[in-house]
Amino acid sequence: MLPVHRLAQPLVPESWWPSLPPTECGTHKQPRVWGPALLLTLVVVGLVLAPPVAAQVEETRRALILTELGPISSPGYGEIEQAVFAGLQKSHYKIEFYDESLEVTLFPDEASQHRFREEFIRKYADRKPDVIIAAGPASLKFIVDVRERFIQDTPIVFCGIVEDLLSQINADVHFTGVWGAPQPEKTLNAALRLLPGTKHVVMVGGTGQADTRWEAIAKEDLRNYESKLDFTYLTDLTMPTLLERLKHLPSDTIVFHTAITQDASGEHFIDSIQAVPLVAGTANAPVFVMDDVDLRGGAVGGDLVNWADDGRAAAEMAVRILNGEKPRDIPVVKSKNVYMFDWRALRRWGIKESDLPPGSILLNREPTFWEVYRRYVVTGMFVVLAQALVILGLLWQRAQRRKARTELVRSNAQLRESEERFRLVANTAPVMIWMSGVDKLCTYFNQGWLEFTGRPIEAELGNGWAEGVHPEDLERCLEKYTRAFDQRLPFQIQYRLRRHDGEYRWVFDHAVPRFSGESSFAGYIGSCIDVTDRKSAEEVLSKVSQKLIEAHEEERARLARELHDDINQRLALLAVSLDGIKQDLPRSATEFHRRVEEARSWVEDLASDVQALSHRLHSSKLEILGLVKATTSFCKELSERQGVKIDVHAESVPQDLPKEISLCLFRVLQEALQNAAKHSGVTYFQVSLIGRSSEIELSVHDSGIGFEPAEVLKGRGLGLTSMKERLKLVNGELSFHSHVGAGTTIRAAVPLSSKIATAEQVG
Repeated sequence: MLPVHRLAQPLVPESWWPSLPPTECGTHKQPRVWGPALLLTLVVVGLVLAPPVAAQVEETRRALILTELGPISSPGYGEIEQAVFAGLQKSHYKIEFYDESLEVTLFPDEASQHRFREEFIRKYADRKPDVIIAAGPASLKFIVDVRERFIQDTPIVFCGIVEDLLSQINADVHFTGVWGAPQPEKTLNAALRLLPGTKHVVMVGGTGQADTRWEAIAKEDLRNYESKLDFTYLTDLTMPTLLERLKHLPSDTIVFHTAITQDASGEHFIDSIQAVPLVAGTANAPVFVMDDVDLRGGAVGGDLVNWADDGRAAAEMAVRILNGEKPRDIPVVKSKNVYMFDWRALRRWGIKESDLPPGSILLNREPTFWEVYRRYVVTGMFVVLAQALVILGLLWQRAQRRKARTELVRSNAQLRESEERFRLVANTAPVMIWMSGVDKLCTYFNQGWLEFTGRPIEAELGNGWAEGVHPEDLERCLEKYTRAFDQRLPFQIQYRLRRHDGEYRWVFDHAVPRFSGESSFAGYIGSCIDVTDRKSAEEVLSKVSQKLIEAHEEERARLARELHDDINQRLALLAVSLDGIKQDLPRSATEFHRRVEEARSWVEDLASDVQALSHRLHSSKLEILGLVKATTSFCKELSERQGVKIDVHAESVPQDLPKEISLCLFRVLQEALQNAAKHSGVTYFQVSLIGRSSEIELSVHDSGIGFEPAEVLKGRGLGLTSMKERLKLVNGELSFHSHVGAGTTIRAAVPLSSKIATAEQVG
């Protein structure tokens, strides 16, 4: 009959699935029994540790774990399986995880093991694992026996074995792993320290294959204590007989439990789940155990084998092997035992926590009164303290309110007096003054404002003042006011306001936020002055400037035509004439020939310079071919003349641009490029002309030394000023961004509209 084994399953082993039908073999049936807690734990671990589909790599590796006992028969091997499965998920490969169990407790006979061996070889003949983890002595022996027939070169990682088995594999380069070292002597020493009056030691064990192995380890390790203490071995009894004996142990006795997977009658037990609780619950003496999964059912504890830690160490070795390391390069390590005790058992047998070995782990410790009720005690004290503080605070507040009322009366009187003084001054000021509150509604207008509008103050308060703003300016005015109010920023604006005689007058309004105290926003205060006459003068001056510029352009055009059509043509004829003289002279007059050639070259250079000067004075290409072609031609000529590189980008520029806009942008381009070539210190420039639905924008950029705008505007140069003045004639705007060492960008934006705006917003 074959032992129970788990079929291969990718990622999640079958042993972690819900209950399946029993496996039949011969005349026997062995049902699968699944612990709900273990099943839930394994499923959760599988779900949490399974990587997302998108994160899995394409390459697959097979990992097989072979255990001596299944996770139900031995929770210790179950913990190893969990730890190995979790650790393999750290590999860079997609893992197909297989797990098999020899179940030597249930199928100890050689015939069953032989059939399992043959089935194992057949089963994995076409599915060879990339790494095998052998957990337990029987598993390691099984792998050693089948290697020559099946897995000669497959790396093997072992765990859950003792040191004396290492001699079987020391010379093999395909093995590495973790060996355990149960230390009953440390457990007995700890027990004697905790219970110094101990005189009797009762060793409890079973008759199964694993039981005798654990008993042998314990007897060998405690042999030196047999002369100091009275040892009794209860290792070949039926379970009822054993329990009866444990009820009547002498005083000053401790029980040392090794393992019971089978009693003298052949009845099988799951040691940690069934046997340990029976022994610990029945014995009238404290029970010490050898591994961490046995610490339940009332056992005290001891220096315990840590199954999960062995599994984690084995998984790390397996991952290193899958990643390319050789087993011979991975040293065999010793497992880590740990002192572990159950607080409830210590309390039952009157054992002090302070006597535990240093670094001990204490399980199931009940919290103290302070730990349980600390939150409530602290909360209660806090509430009492808070109530006391509230009472003191209320008393302090009452005193402060009395003081504040006195101060309020005084401050109100001072405020009224201050407001009266302000109104007196404001009403006699030669400007119009207004104030608003935090709700954006006006709360005050001085006498100067009321005299200007000719309306009573009741009509102006709130938003009433807006009725006097010219309809064309109202939206812009309110938008400016609202934006500044929301940002708590000062603002300046010009708009037309209806005077008492019905005439709209231009006013310049300057407002700043006002605050109550140091930081409490209280609204705005503003002052207005009539700037109509000044704007009229500015408009006249602007018209004069426009006429001067137009006259200047006309004169430039005339000079350009004369240079191009008259002087340039005559120079060309002179060059032709000189060339003819050179051809008619005899070849012997070499010097005369050379001088005539030199004069002709000078004349050609002069003609070229005159032509370039003509183009700079007045570009005929601008009138004939348009702004884009004229810009490209000018940049090409400047590049050749100055030895620089200029990239020109034009996009969506209308062909029918008004003459004044084309000429303005062309002059700005000339001025900006000539300044850049002269002052930037670089030889590469970028020019762009971008047409949009409402405007056309010219930009000139260089990555040169830059400048401080404020310093340039103070200087004697007229470049920026002339560009600004030209753009004003077409309602355009000039902006520039420059910093020392960070380059310069000049931008000119002109609206695509024939109307000249009559309103100007300042600030």
